[in-house]
Amino acid sequence: MATIMSQRLVRLSAPLAHLRATAVPARVFVSRYSTSTEEDIIKTQQIPAPGSGHVRVLQLNRPKARNAISTHLLDTLSKHVDAIAAEGGNGPTRALVIASNADAAFCAGADLKERANMSQAETEDFLLKLRSTFKNLASLEIPTISAISSLALGGGLELALCTHLRVFASSSVVGLPETRLAIIPGAGGTYRLPPIIGVNRARDMILTGRRVTGPEAYFIGLCDRLVEVLPEEEAQEGVARERVLRESIKLALDICEGGPIAIKMAMQAVDAHALGERAENTAYESVVETDDRYEALRAFVEKRKPAFRGR
Repeated sequence: MATIMSQRLVRLSAPLAHLRATAVPARVFVSRYSTSTEEDIIKTQQIPAPGSGHVRVLQLNRPKARNAISTHLLDTLSKHVDAIAAEGGNGPTRALVIASNADAAFCAGADLKERANMSQAETEDFLLKLRSTFKNLASLEIPTISAISSLALGGGLELALCTHLRVFASSSVVGLPETRLAIIPGAGGTYRLPPIIGVNRARDMILTGRRVTGPEAYFIGLCDRLVEVLPEEEAQEGVARERVLRESIKLALDICEGGPIAIKMAMQAVDAHALGERAENTAYESVVETDDRYEALRAFVEKRKPAFRGR
């Protein structure tokens, strides 16, 4: 298995070597479009997407707490998700990237220090809000991507499971360690992980509570894009985080090169794959007579790039 994972990592990383050498650093690129301050618990950027709209980037920003999910962080994340959901998949937000502004962790899970001081009623309210926010995130009608460059444990991994795609660094470490704390995953881990990696592999991760590295995560299908970080680079400030963020933004922008309606319908068809041909045919009928489809045909004949408008 180690040989297979190594070969896959090399194949994935080869194109990225050129990207690393030529691309603008992620912190510079993203800061151009920042709409927040260093003190914000979630830093927000809006990066122009091809044609129209933007890619929204949310960076969790509790570095001293390894982005543990506090009440404040959860409330802020919920407001962002609700605002995007209100667009109905037809607004200016074309894709969402959730990342970390801290090197140490994507998200270390629930804030156990805060939880220790909660009453039973407060704990129940927090869990209801957490589950509702994660459900709403998973239901967004735009492509969503998690950028995981370091640690994602418990609720942190469950947060990443709510997005459509996940980009990992080779140095990332993820897991659902709840059984070792005498509980179980409580924010979607037991039902969102099995469809992604298979029931038996999900059992393995959840029952043992073991941690999974980036290469293994790619091998079992938990990670969709794997970004190489060399051992000597792991201790360098910002290297893994910026590299994964840049690849995640690139993935989002690549998706946005397609027609907005087509992307939305393709997502619906894939989500309804259990219905087979019926779901695909319904989605196809929604795109075949759009202005964007005719624009694509004209652009092909005229040998130019199409200018999609989401109509």
